[in-house]
Formats: sequence, C-alpha cells, structure tokens
Amino acid sequence: MAFSEFRSLDEKSLIEYIKAEPALSSKLGSNLDDIKIKEVGDGNLNFVYIVVALGGSFVIKQALPYIRCIGESWPMTKERAYFEALALREHGRFSPEHVPEVYHFDRTMSLIGMRYLEPPHIILRKGLIAGTEYPLLTEHISEYMARTLYFTSLLYRSTTEHKRAVAEFCGNVELCRLTEQVVFSDPYKVSQYNRCTSPYLDRDAEAVREDNVLKLEVAELKSKFCERSQALIHGDLHTGSVMVTHESTQVIDPEFAFYGPMGFDIGAFLGNLILAFFAQDGHANQVNDRKTYKEWILRTIEETWNLFHKKFIALWDEHKDGSGEAYLPAIYNNPELQRLVQKKFMEDLFHDTLGFGAAKMIRRIVGVAHVEDFESITDASKRAECERRALEMAKLLLKERRKFQAITEVVLAIRKLQ
Repeated sequence: MAFSEFRSLDEKSLIEYIKAEPALSSKLGSNLDDIKIKEVGDGNLNFVYIVVALGGSFVIKQALPYIRCIGESWPMTKERAYFEALALREHGRFSPEHVPEVYHFDRTMSLIGMRYLEPPHIILRKGLIAGTEYPLLTEHISEYMARTLYFTSLLYRSTTEHKRAVAEFCGNVELCRLTEQVVFSDPYKVSQYNRCTSPYLDRDAEAVREDNVLKLEVAELKSKFCERSQALIHGDLHTGSVMVTHESTQVIDPEFAFYGPMGFDIGAFLGNLILAFFAQDGHANQVNDRKTYKEWILRTIEETWNLFHKKFIALWDEHKDGSGEAYLPAIYNNPELQRLVQKKFMEDLFHDTLGFGAAKMIRRIVGVAHVEDFESITDASKRAECERRALEMAKLLLKERRKFQAITEVVLAIRKLQ
C-alpha cells in the first residue's frame, strides 16, 4: 500500500500498510492474520504503535504535522521522521548495542519501522520514579555517548566529511527552532505555553524571568547551540529517551538530531538525573525513604561523566593519527601538547555539559513540557518543594558552571541543596 501523500494511520489502515510492505511483513512471519496493534505514544509529538504477531514484532512511529501534546494549533514538520531515521542509522553504526535497528522508513508517510524493545524494557524515567537501580546503565550510556559523539566529530572525520553531514542535518531546522524556543527563550519571558506548580512556584518562575545574570548565561548557551556543529547529537537525550532493563540500555527518539554541541546531549542526560534525584523525596514513604536510592542516583551521575571522559579520551588516543582534522598530527605532534589539547577540550566540554543540563532542568520546571518525575507527585506543595530545590541547583549550575572543575564538586553541591 504505497501512498502518494501523507495520511495519518489508525490501527486498521496500519495493518493493511504492513501487509503491503515486505520489509515489515517479513518480520512477522508467515501468518499475518493474527497481527495485534497497540498505540503507546505517551510523548509530546508522535503516534507510536507496537505491532506483534506470532512470528515477530516491531514498532511503528509516525510523525504528525503538529505537536501532539498541544494540537493542531502548533504545527510541526513531519520531516522530523526523516532525520530521526537518519540519526538512528548513523548512531547505530557506531553504537549498535544501544540503538534499535531501523527496518523500514517511508518519507512520504513520515513513518519508521524499527525493533520492538520488548518487556521488561521500560522507559528509564519510569524506572527512576519506581526506585529501580540499573547496574549497567552508566557503562552503557557512557559508551553510547562517547562513540556517537567522537565518531561524528572532527576529531575523527575530515572537514569534507563533516561539512557534508552537517549540511544534511541542517534541514532539521524546525526541531532546532523548537528547542531554541522551549529551552533557551520561553522560560525567561512570559509565554502562553509556560506553566509551573502554581501558586507555589509563581514567584520562582518570575524570579527566573527577572534574573539578568541567568539571561546572559543562557544567551551564551543558545549561541553555542545554534552555531556550533561539533558532532551529530541526539538532541533530546533525557531519561524518557532511554529504555532499560538490568542488562540492556537502548537510546530511542532522536528526532531532534542535528550537528550541535556535544555538551547538549551529555547535559540533557545528567540534568534529567539531577531532576530525578530531587524528585525522590516526593516519592518517599514510610516503607522507603528513598535515601539509599538517592545515593545510587548520585553515583550514577558521577560515574556517567567519569566513564564518558575515560572512553572519549581512549577513542581520541586510539585514532589520533587518523583522518580527523581538528588537531592535525603534523602540528599536535608530541605527547605533552596532546595532553594539553585534551585537557582544554574536556574542561570546555564539562562546562558546556553543566550549562546545557541546567537549561534543560529550568525548562522542565517553569517551561512548557514538564517531567513525570515531578508531575507524578500528587501533593502539589510537596511537588513544588522538590521542584524548587531542583530549580535552585539548575540556576547555580548555569551561573557558576565554570567554577566547577570535577563532577565530584557538582555532586557535593547537589547534596547541599537536598
């Protein structure tokens, strides 16, 4: 069933579509009469269907021409599906163990068919709310970030290869514009889409809008986000974009992917872990005070950065004499200079990470789309207290990020605000 123009599929028409597409139907075995479909999209933008038959399964994701959580009043390009499929395939080349395989992509229908991450896979954010520890999370997510960011950067690629890839992803401009609006603009002004836990945080939201130093810092970060084509970043690497079991970590939903600053991905992930940390008191009860779990989250924050740092430098050392044109071997030709270059690069990346992570935290508290970590705390006053501490931490990180020299110092600052 080939369509000459876009149409939104429902469960019935999706079955007919699948039967007509060999790349999909072949994944379900020979009997296509027992196909079961369930719509599970709980995100802000798309329809997501789990498709299961006796012979196999997969997931179908279809982009809509508007933002799903807002409605048709906020139009949005369907082309984001093209860039998501492209990013899944590109990141899958470098980190195949942590990116679901793409089976099929239909640009006209803005539709992706990909591996179904079967139970017990769960969205990491939901696992964090439930208080579940994941022993391999830091190992896996640091591997994913180190490999995808290194191998798509000028540390590994020639400028010709890099510019060609940057040009391809420049087409994802609407999703970049959305990020610019909701992360770097809306929280710092009056916007119809902003919301907070009112009335408890009304004054806190107003304080963000009145903070000149905060605005200066976020302007610098916005400039980096818009102007720096450092690597192919996921673009929305929060804890809702990672699916986990105790043995598996899979990164999904890179529809915001483009060539941008590496720290935006690392910061998004760490920032969301910090939000999860401050939300724990809202989920504590007499049976479980969550103190032990909060310690696990702090270890996860620290270990994620440290392992990323170690693996990224190892890749750099391994390929330092390759085709990468950021630091030509003919110029950076002795171990001492190499160490100085790497030290400066990683210091800058660390500070970018803290700044972008903080900006992502702020927007989740006083901006348009919040996080379930806080939203699932039913007592509004208790929720607001958790959010207020997270907001104070975010403001500290954003303003003072250059003063932090190690992730241990960040963890110490988190402890002081809990």
